[in-house]
Amino acid sequence: MDEAAIGAVVDAMYAMISGPAGPRDWSTQDAVFHPDCRQIRTGVDAQGAPWRLSFSLEEYRANADTLLADMDFFEVETGREIRIFGNIAHVWSAYEARHAPGDTVPERRGINSIQLYKGEEGWKIIHMIWDNERDGVPLSAVG
Repeated sequence: MDEAAIGAVVDAMYAMISGPAGPRDWSTQDAVFHPDCRQIRTGVDAQGAPWRLSFSLEEYRANADTLLADMDFFEVETGREIRIFGNIAHVWSAYEARHAPGDTVPERRGINSIQLYKGEEGWKIIHMIWDNERDGVPLSAVG
């Protein structure tokens, strides 16, 4: 039961961010993300130094709408591992991103590390951090 509910939250998250250029329907974000959620984009700069950008839900919406204003973006989960303990869960979710659903080569691949909390309203994403595959950091099989 919990795994199915967690899976539905993760599926909704991917559906929310995927679509043609333009703003997203953020009502899904309100349904599947906890109000205290932090979302963190990570990477490395040209010299290989790590960086991160941390967002509240509102900050993420503004950032994503700017990034996706003129870009089709479709993110698809390719593997999933779920661990549950009491009212907390962790999902290790591999993804591929494309500019069109039918693109044969992904624009990028990576891992979404998603933490969920089960409160009175059920499972909600309370923290999410992700990184993309790159030279020296290959994506291994997940799920």
